[in-house]
Amino acid sequence: MDWKACIAEANRNLARCCHRAPEAAAGFAGMAKAVMAEGAFGVKEKEPACLAIGIFGQCNDCIGVHLRAAIRAGATREEVAETISVTMYMGGGPAFMYGARALEASDQFAA
Repeated sequence: MDWKACIAEANRNLARCCHRAPEAAAGFAGMAKAVMAEGAFGVKEKEPACLAIGIFGQCNDCIGVHLRAAIRAGATREEVAETISVTMYMGGGPAFMYGARALEASDQFAA
């Protein structure tokens, strides 16, 4: 899978959705901004949590977006791998399969 293309497609799809439902999109964007603000946890800790939920939810778009954001926030490959391990523990086989996809995405973004 080309993860950069996956994110680009997700962004195009979201833009179309935002155009059709601007109030809902603005509400979601506001919630995202509030939730991801620095607090007891920083973005570097919050993005791996988002990644774990994306893996558990089997959402390629979420995996790509949050994996890239985690790396940009300073997450290392080891931290990504550990996030995947915890997700596998809690999510079983499907989390293992989507965790493998997230590790592939990590390698592509690091290149």
